[in-house]
Order: sequence, then C-alpha cells, then structure tokens
Amino acid sequence: MKLHTREWGTGDRIAVLIHGIMSDHRTWRRVGPALADKGYRVIGVDLRGHGESGRGAYGPEIFADDLVATLPRGAELAIGHSLGGMALALAVERLAPARAVYSDPAWPLGQAGSVDPAVFVEFQRASRAMIAELNPRWEDADVDVEVATLAAWDPGTALALSGRNAVDRTPAAPVVPSLVQVADPSFLISDELKGELERRGFTVRTVKGAGHTIHRDDFEAFMGSLDGWV
Repeated sequence: MKLHTREWGTGDRIAVLIHGIMSDHRTWRRVGPALADKGYRVIGVDLRGHGESGRGAYGPEIFADDLVATLPRGAELAIGHSLGGMALALAVERLAPARAVYSDPAWPLGQAGSVDPAVFVEFQRASRAMIAELNPRWEDADVDVEVATLAAWDPGTALALSGRNAVDRTPAAPVVPSLVQVADPSFLISDELKGELERRGFTVRTVKGAGHTIHRDDFEAFMGSLDGWV
C-alpha cells in the first residue's frame, strides 16, 4: 500500500519519520520542522490504519512492506517510534537508510510484564481531559493532535498485534548503524534488554524522565539524544 505522507523542508538529505500506534504523521509536528532546519527533506508517513492512509489487513510485516512501497531507499536517517520502530526494523534491510533510530520501540511484545496492545482499543474513546492527565508534560497542541489522531485510527491495528501475534521481534543485530532511545522508565525496554541490545551492537541512550513518546514528553531531550546521529 502506498501510504499518505507529509513533508517538511527541501534539503538534499532525506529523513523519514514513522509514528507509533494510535498516531500518525502529526505526532512529529516539532521534529519534522526541526530536522528540516538542519537541512533534511523530511518525510513522515501515516501507517496503514492510521491518519489518511488506507485500511486493510494488518500486521508487523504488512506495515513494513508498506514502508518499502512508500519511502525512498537510502535515506540518510530513519526514525521509528514504538510500532514505527517495529515496522522500521522489519523494513530496514530493504530501505537501507544510512542510520536508524528506534525510539522506545515495540519489539518485546508477548514477554512477561509487557503490555498487550489490545488494551489500546478502549483508549480510542479517551477524552481530551484524560489524555492531558495521562501526559502532563505534553504541550496543549500535542493533546489536540492526540485527540485528532485517535479519531482517525483503526483499532484493528492493535488487535493485529495481540494474542498469538504478540511475539518478540527484537532484532538479532543492527542492519545499519542504529540508536535505540529508551524512555525512563520504559514499559517496553527493560534494563536487561538495554544491556542485551548493547551486546548485539546497538547504541542505547536513555532519556531521563521522559515517557514512551519521548519527542512529546521532552522535545529538547529527544533532539539532544540524537547528537551525532543527525
């Protein structure tokens, strides 16, 4: 499926942004322009079942195939958050970016203590007040974006990651130079997994005090943790 995209900037270097579940390209409202200011042409996608992209069958490999069908091969930088990090890891060999950043990626599903994505189905009905209460560090504009992206989201995407489909997809090794950004605390990436990722060849950086959506909880720290990668 060709995905809906949004672009920022007209630089010679390309960066791609891949959002997490329940979201779409609008989650990158600050990141996209910031990278454009650094000389990138930035392409943000709406994953299948999100935003203005089409609906259909869902699954990690399907999300990855859509990225390959939509995004240019050989971008200088690819950033994937949560579900976007899972899809990027499954597509990275084919997309062949120069560098990949996985922001609190949803890799270890199905492990003891991990969240079952099915719980997110109920969250589609969350009020603006509830979203703001759960995310006290977000700017008002980010809360507004969350309200809008939830309304444009198909909960079937979460069910496709649940039950027998909730399996560990942690990469055995980085395909390209890769940074893993980790929330503090992270409900996905444990301290043990951070150590294992480093042993496998990933660079791991924890963004102190930031929740799962690091770029919205602490935009400055998110950008700071990309030092040397952008």
